[in-house]
Amino acid sequence: MGIETTKTNARLLEYRLTMGMTVMEGQGFYYPVDTTIAADGRMYVISRSRDEVARGVRVTMCNVDGEYFGNFGGFGEEDGQFVWPCCSAIDSLGRFYVTDEELHRILVFDRSGKFLDRWGEYGSANGELDTPSGIAFDSHDNLYVADTYNNRIQKFTSNGRFLMSFSGHGEEVISLPWGLATDRQDNLYVADWGNDCIRKFSSDGIELACFGTSGKNDGEFCRPSSVSVDRDGDIYVADWGNERVQVLNSEGEFVEKLRGQATISSWAQNFLNINVEEASARNKADLNLQIEYVDDTPHEESSHIERYFWSPTSVTVDKNGLLYVTEANRHRIQVYARRDR
Repeated sequence: MGIETTKTNARLLEYRLTMGMTVMEGQGFYYPVDTTIAADGRMYVISRSRDEVARGVRVTMCNVDGEYFGNFGGFGEEDGQFVWPCCSAIDSLGRFYVTDEELHRILVFDRSGKFLDRWGEYGSANGELDTPSGIAFDSHDNLYVADTYNNRIQKFTSNGRFLMSFSGHGEEVISLPWGLATDRQDNLYVADWGNDCIRKFSSDGIELACFGTSGKNDGEFCRPSSVSVDRDGDIYVADWGNERVQVLNSEGEFVEKLRGQATISSWAQNFLNINVEEASARNKADLNLQIEYVDDTPHEESSHIERYFWSPTSVTVDKNGLLYVTEANRHRIQVYARRDR
């Protein structure tokens, strides 16, 4: 049941591996919420810990082969620190940008995690932010920001100069936008968390399409948190409330859905090789628990079965077509590959 597909049973994606380990410091993640991948394959994974818990907040640098390059950031309000980090993006110069929902600002770092700049002020006027979450660059290094509690998208230059804002049209306006992504034509895709849909906008803020409605069926969403678009225009959605990932084609038609197929990561296996008592306890545990659920929801099932996604907050597609699914509640990333590439 790890992968569910269309009626043709043609599997688009195949599971490759799991990354990560639950740690509050060092090599691993602690409630990770987003993953961004640089052109050279270096991964930046945001761990934001639990509400107002200082320990665990950081950005981890690694790659898909399991190499670990260290951490940067930390809990606080000073330069280079976060209180409630959420989403990230990388510009054409390799600079790494992070949103802080609590402090209503954007932080900028170089490739190695050295702090460079911060900008953003709380408010609802043009250029001001209220709980910014998703961010995405276009091909001209303009930065789109999901201004979540202002229910709009704002567009800035890479150094924070305001360009424009938009929120849709008519009664169907954006509600609590979260994840953002751009495609090769600089169209913007918005995970509209409050309206259970994915919206597509042109670079000048004109709404072009809206995909999905509320529900649990194929092509329906429950609080989508993230969106990513590959080179062919296929759309990947972290269907957070349904504990799954859905794939749509460029026209917004349902293609495939994933529930998760996680195995143990190399980092975790190394830990268990050393800590034999914990390895023994794990080997005795039922990691595929089948019970009568009091509440028959995807959340209940995911919380009891280890291989399934549990709180998939972010989806990211790299230049090679690998899909990275970040799971906050299991402190890990599952990686999938396209079978047709």
